Amino acid sequence: MVRENLRNIAIIAHVDHGKTTLVDEMLKQSGAFRENQSVAERVMDSNDLERERGITILAKNTSIMYNGTKINIIDTPGHADFGGEVERVLNMVDGVLLLVDAAEGPMPQTRFVLSKALEMNQKIIVVVNKIDRPDARLDQIGDEVLELLLDLDANDEQLESPLLFCSGRAGTASLSQYETGTDLIPLFDTIINYIEPPKGDETQPLQMLISSIDYNEYVGRIGIGRIVRGRAKVGMQVQVGNYHSEEKPVNAKLVTLLQIEQLKRVPTQEAEVGDIVWVSGIDGINIGDTICEAGSFEPLHFTKISEPTVEMTFSVNDSPLAGQEGKFVTSRQLRDRLFHELLRDVSLRVSETDSTDSFLVAGRGEMHLSVLIETMRREGYELAVSPPRVLYRDINGKRHEPIERLVIDVPEGCVGAVMEKLGGRKAELQQMHPQGSRMRMEFLVPSRGLFGYKSEFLTDTKGEGIMSSVFECYAPFKGEIPRRAVGSLISYETGEAVTYGLFNAQERGALFITPGTAVYEGMVIGSSPKPEDIVVNVCKKKHLTNTRASGSDDALRLIPPRVLSLEDCLEFLGDDELLEVTPEHLRIRKQILDNSQRMKMRFKK
Repeated sequence: MVRENLRNIAIIAHVDHGKTTLVDEMLKQSGAFRENQSVAERVMDSNDLERERGITILAKNTSIMYNGTKINIIDTPGHADFGGEVERVLNMVDGVLLLVDAAEGPMPQTRFVLSKALEMNQKIIVVVNKIDRPDARLDQIGDEVLELLLDLDANDEQLESPLLFCSGRAGTASLSQYETGTDLIPLFDTIINYIEPPKGDETQPLQMLISSIDYNEYVGRIGIGRIVRGRAKVGMQVQVGNYHSEEKPVNAKLVTLLQIEQLKRVPTQEAEVGDIVWVSGIDGINIGDTICEAGSFEPLHFTKISEPTVEMTFSVNDSPLAGQEGKFVTSRQLRDRLFHELLRDVSLRVSETDSTDSFLVAGRGEMHLSVLIETMRREGYELAVSPPRVLYRDINGKRHEPIERLVIDVPEGCVGAVMEKLGGRKAELQQMHPQGSRMRMEFLVPSRGLFGYKSEFLTDTKGEGIMSSVFECYAPFKGEIPRRAVGSLISYETGEAVTYGLFNAQERGALFITPGTAVYEGMVIGSSPKPEDIVVNVCKKKHLTNTRASGSDDALRLIPPRVLSLEDCLEFLGDDELLEVTPEHLRIRKQILDNSQRMKMRFKK
């Protein structure tokens, strides 16, 4: 059976190349909204964190109707740390729209997601987006995409993929770079004509692969997947199992079936081959599971998701200020929340340690883990996290470490400073070529060499530099790399920071706190320009006398403190420090809070 009235596609691209904005226009031009309906920008980014950061974190489904054909669209994340989302949703589609920025061209994540699509033999439609940018390079982008396809060993059909020129913001598409276009009809027509409709035998027993998981307080876990063959009906008796598991399949019943129509999930009694559906009523359903009709269980192979490369320790918050703000502070609550996250995120790993109060959490990068921390923080969790560490592998008796492919785009005058800093971080230059007044450079650099580099990079390039990286491979250990070149200013005692104490402390370095901030012994309250840590007393008050001196009692002027975001805190963390995360505050502290005990440990080493 061929479903001529259905197409399943995913939109893949590097971060900030305009996927979600293009989906907005596709929905508008297909009649998904009323003429007078108020619609938010990037309507698919429904998560608060996604809206604040301007990036897509979770893959989302929508659908449009065009000339009687339903087009299921999956909007995917562009950031490399959320690549696991992209890898698994490619199982549900027959083709992809590859978006490439008209000025930036193919970037690291473009290579990563395209390689995954080519491995699965997906049909590719190349869309050059943002053609209305003043610095667009329309003459060269097509050649750069072709070079990338050749580099990734694309077959002849994939090398002949159609090329369109779009402006997602303006909602226009054309088949020629010399025409602007007036609407997205050329894009819709190309999808219908080039992407193959789903095929499958509807007379055979049901077979469906779960590629994503959702959760609802009322119905529990909801499996999202595509029907490969047969039909799914409400109330049907099924068996659920996993291709990679030796356990016997379990019996279950399809309680509800939902399909996406534009932005809403609509209940349906029956679904056919090629449909992407939401099923509930199956306890313990997981990503990679196969749902088959009872009595004819045949599990489907699930794509292997790339392994994590970065690890952090999540532990119970045991600081002197613990338990004052969070709703969830115990190790049991922390454990339940972390293992609950595994149900949705296939590229995350959580393992228990010798201590009941701490857990090892491994992910695809710093941002992957920082989004989890920020989400937990907003839910009311209190926890302490360690600095990120890379995961080494033992290959042929030698220690190997993860290597990233780093692409940097900087003004020409900043090239020297960037090369010098990256050289100290064991980066190897692969290629560099000018683009107008800017220079694009490509490096292979150890993942740990990028820890704490972003803020330095922005300073060196005066905020004009662009950097992005994606995991490349494992390579032999490159040698020691210093984590940071600065030290910490550490609070001497517990109390409340006062202006007099801060005024004296600011001579030693940059402060992170303001007067009135609650501090405790061993808490980091600023950074020192020297590599050594310095203990300062910010709670010290001026001794008052009955004698007044001219000029000495003038108001003390404090330099405005440096306010650290969650990512800044994780970048700054030293090897002997922890980040205390609460719903209201982020505090950096030493693992050993007692100053004298910490000094003894230092001299022992």
